[in-house]
Amino acid sequence: MSASLVPDSLLLNGRVFRYADIQQYPLNTPADLNGYEAKVLDFCRQWLNGTLTFDLHTSGSTGTPQLIQMQRRQLEASARRTCEYFDLGAGDRELVCLNCESVGGLMMLVRGLEHQMHLTIVEPNANPLVAVAPDAEFDFASFVPLQLRTLLDRGFEAQLNRMKVILVGGATVESALERAIQTLTVPVYHTYGMTETASHIALRRINGPEASPYYRVLPGIHVELDARGCLAIRGDVTADQLVTTNDRGRLVDEHTFEWLGRADFVINSGGVKVQAEKVEQVLEVALAELGLPIRRAFVAGQPDARLGEQVTAFLEGEALTDAQLQQLQQLLTQRLTRYEQPRAFVYAPQFQATASGKVDRLGTIGYLANATSSERTPPS
Repeated sequence: MSASLVPDSLLLNGRVFRYADIQQYPLNTPADLNGYEAKVLDFCRQWLNGTLTFDLHTSGSTGTPQLIQMQRRQLEASARRTCEYFDLGAGDRELVCLNCESVGGLMMLVRGLEHQMHLTIVEPNANPLVAVAPDAEFDFASFVPLQLRTLLDRGFEAQLNRMKVILVGGATVESALERAIQTLTVPVYHTYGMTETASHIALRRINGPEASPYYRVLPGIHVELDARGCLAIRGDVTADQLVTTNDRGRLVDEHTFEWLGRADFVINSGGVKVQAEKVEQVLEVALAELGLPIRRAFVAGQPDARLGEQVTAFLEGEALTDAQLQQLQQLLTQRLTRYEQPRAFVYAPQFQATASGKVDRLGTIGYLANATSSERTPPS
């Protein structure tokens, strides 16, 4: 390893911070740091000084975020596995634009620090490349879907294509975004993982000849299904403990699985189990085919006296017109079974969000229950 490849500093919001100074944080650092910068530097201080345990919060996607403690060796194992898989190391340039208070962003810091990459860190925003120099180039980056969609919409394809690899995670990659990603030549992978597994333990190639609907488990990680048909994970990233999830899956082989959706999001409608994510995918494609403005949507079960739960679609933004709703319902009728078809459409000016930026389904439903909302029944 050439000494010149090993960085002695990082770039945070356009300012250089030497590792020797970070180790003494808050000494030898500017007094005008904002709260986010202070948290990033404090984590880097702990890591550089050899701290052995770290407190992380789960995402809170389906409930209250939980505080869990992770061992340094678990984070090291996760970072090592990713860097070995993608041949990332000393001298590579890494863009960190995920929230470093969540496991996705935090692990980007760990990968860079552990494997001597040049770190450029910017506060999370929809267009992270606007916060770096126009001529800045990177080998490795991880985005949430909103960020990657924004970069493609703003014409950053050439800059993205100069990278070695791009990860996208933290939320579902919608069909429209997956189609847009096909214009990229840089390998793009959708990640599967969670806080309890120190970020991703499996990857799905989205574009190119190796694109697949299935996730491939990284070397050294074991996955199985529990009695509910949900994924369970064991490996050095889980301290060799079996971590059970609420993600329904189908094992293709011992190293490959198909993600079917959250067990939490199964809707029992008239005794028939409907997977909300399947309906959401069909709904998203149908909205796009009608040429309607892009909007977020999700599907959930709502109490119904006859069915127990009825499939309900929640759409962000203004209500569809009667004509638009009728066209949408015609498409959904062609592509969904009778029990899968939404029986009501509820509109919200803006969805609630979790601390990590994901749509807070339960929070949105609860907010709408206590506020004036627009609900429409599909025309017959």
